[in-house]
Amino acid sequence: GVTGTGCVWGKQQWSVQLSRATEVRTGSSLPQVYKGLDIITNKVSLQEQSLCRHHMISFVDPLVSNYTVVDFRDKAVPLISFHAAACLPEQEWIPIVVGGTNYYIESLLWKVLINTKEKASTAPRPAGDRKVELEQLDSAELHRRLSQVDPEMAAKLHPHDKRKVARSLQVFEETGIPHSEILHQQQEEEGGGPLGGPLKYPHSCILWLHADQAALDARLEKRVDDMVAAGLLEELRDFHRRYNQEKVAENRQDYQHGIFQSIGFKEFHEYLISEGNCSPETSALLLEKGIQALKQVTKRYARRQNKWVRNRFLKRPGPNVPPVYGLEVSDLQRWEEDVLKPALDIVESFIQGREPPAEPLRMEHDEKENKRSHRVCELCDRLIIGDREWAAHTRSKSHLHHLKKRRKLEESGRAGGTVGDSGDTETSDEDGSLPLP
Repeated sequence: GVTGTGCVWGKQQWSVQLSRATEVRTGSSLPQVYKGLDIITNKVSLQEQSLCRHHMISFVDPLVSNYTVVDFRDKAVPLISFHAAACLPEQEWIPIVVGGTNYYIESLLWKVLINTKEKASTAPRPAGDRKVELEQLDSAELHRRLSQVDPEMAAKLHPHDKRKVARSLQVFEETGIPHSEILHQQQEEEGGGPLGGPLKYPHSCILWLHADQAALDARLEKRVDDMVAAGLLEELRDFHRRYNQEKVAENRQDYQHGIFQSIGFKEFHEYLISEGNCSPETSALLLEKGIQALKQVTKRYARRQNKWVRNRFLKRPGPNVPPVYGLEVSDLQRWEEDVLKPALDIVESFIQGREPPAEPLRMEHDEKENKRSHRVCELCDRLIIGDREWAAHTRSKSHLHHLKKRRKLEESGRAGGTVGDSGDTETSDEDGSLPLP
């Protein structure tokens, strides 16, 4: 479920309820892997962890900046296999994967990732990560290099998407095989599809907690206020002092990798570095600015999470997609009736091999949609990749602003060109085009 869909319980605590009520032996919690920042990452408490077994929580040092979804998958999958194999025949053991970082969930369900190196352990890669090195290059240079070794992948990726371009270059450098070719190999495996390889656990289901947008936004704002009341500022100050203050002093802070990219830390950067070095009034303004920024970015993140579920789970093409059951959490007063009881019914039916009483959600995949189409908006001087992205761009505030500005210029040109200063009549170009503003 997305951030904020739980009440005072939340997704983690809801999973504990499910585990205890269905007598599932253990749960697998994802992906609050870094030590520290327990409040801002809303980690499940030690008391709740004692109620059922949890994994993948607070085991990566905060100074590790290159822990990836591949590292997560390589540690989580053996855990699932080990505990399943250790169970007695009469015991039911089902891992419950909980979280809102849906890319991590997808990495466990489908074969969608690529191992670029054979690793002797599941430890994070050394500090000199090649992908991080590549990301230091200029976007145009990165894309040019990818075009030379993997033109198909370069055509699919936006030149400004440095992370994906760098990753594709890394794949080629470390395997000698173009990224696009490896993806084709995955897709052609039995059970594969346009988005990657086959489903790894055919007997699985997805429970999606979702809420009305207005109710969710209000809940997310309250959640931030509750975090502040629970000691968020003290947690951030301590974390900044131990892990980030020296980096800031040397101007080498990095809010793009590791735990420092987590929502809730970089939003308070100005407040943390200026605290004690400015007036109380300025400090209070910076604090309020950080709180409001945190609320806004959290709401945007929740929207992206919902979009991911719809596009990568509900609209995923091909037959190898687990059923997705929607649980409405807009009215927290109806948590028992609308969330817990239906979820228990679905999980118990799932365990017993019966058809659940609830119907799974279905969304038709649009076969005509081209997710890799290229269009250049000359008005905004932007490259747009994907039919849906183009439609969204043409409705965006920035595009409409440029469109309105252009029309005003055209109208002004026509009015001023009727009679020029010299008395000559001016005409516009045939296509009515104007230089980009």
